[in-house]
Amino acid sequence: MPPPINRTMTPLEWALLVVLASLWGGSFFFVGVAIKALPPLTIVMIRVGVAAIALNLLLLVTGRRLPGDRGAWLAFLCMGFLNNLLPFMLITWGQTHIASGLASILNATTPLFGIVFAHFLTVDEKMSGGRLVGVLVGMAGVAAMVGPDALGGLGSNVLAQLAVLGAAAAYGISGIYGRRFKSMGISPIVSATGMLTGSAIMMVPVALWFDQPWSLPAPGLPALAAVFSLAIVSTALAYLIYFRLLSSAGATNILLVTLLVPVSAILLGALFLGERLALVHFLGMALVGSGLAAIDGRPWRYCQAFLRRGSYQQTRD
Repeated sequence: MPPPINRTMTPLEWALLVVLASLWGGSFFFVGVAIKALPPLTIVMIRVGVAAIALNLLLLVTGRRLPGDRGAWLAFLCMGFLNNLLPFMLITWGQTHIASGLASILNATTPLFGIVFAHFLTVDEKMSGGRLVGVLVGMAGVAAMVGPDALGGLGSNVLAQLAVLGAAAAYGISGIYGRRFKSMGISPIVSATGMLTGSAIMMVPVALWFDQPWSLPAPGLPALAAVFSLAIVSTALAYLIYFRLLSSAGATNILLVTLLVPVSAILLGALFLGERLALVHFLGMALVGSGLAAIDGRPWRYCQAFLRRGSYQQTRD
């Protein structure tokens, strides 16, 4: 019998979540390099297109293939729209009007949306007080790491803020929608390949229409290296891990990655870009860690068990 959803994650699943956060945290670095030479929609098109080609080749090498039935492809297209096309476009547009720091705080509401949606749309991922408190503490940690200055724009450019919140909601609902692949008997690798293939099918005409990439000057080697790294490492490999975790740990657990992504992005910036870590970054990381501990539940259960043993020992004495 498969393990139940909405359970305490295993050490391996926590490790995979950290790896996933690192891969997606690195995407900010790759986008930062690529955006200097390519427009956003073209970057997204190359990102999902190259990732889809890579995973289709992987399927070919491993003797697997995408299903041919209409139900599976409808699910791939819906997942691609909810998890790639819609949030990528909303965030891209939103960040043209608000600071990236405020956008990252708004995007960190993804697990909150996921918990609420899962409570009403599933039977095995109901909201709990500990999970809700943990998400709120984690969001406070993200806000602390980004800094109070990012909140200065809160209240202005409301449509742009709503766009980023809409992207977070789309991520939240896509995690729940993506659970259906397991019930359809579709493996994580096929799910990732199908979703990215569906995303590419929808994204290519959008980018061709708006960006007309054939009319753009040829990008340099750094931009090409960045966008291909974004496709292979931060997209193809990342979504293999994403669907592996989604199938075993559930939607509300996998969405916790959005709390870890800012941590990994800041650490990668310090390690490879020489960015300086301030006290507020360590405070934010501590809050994120506390939030994840509250969501996991084990540290508090260990403390309660320790206190009960101490109380029992005092009673005996």
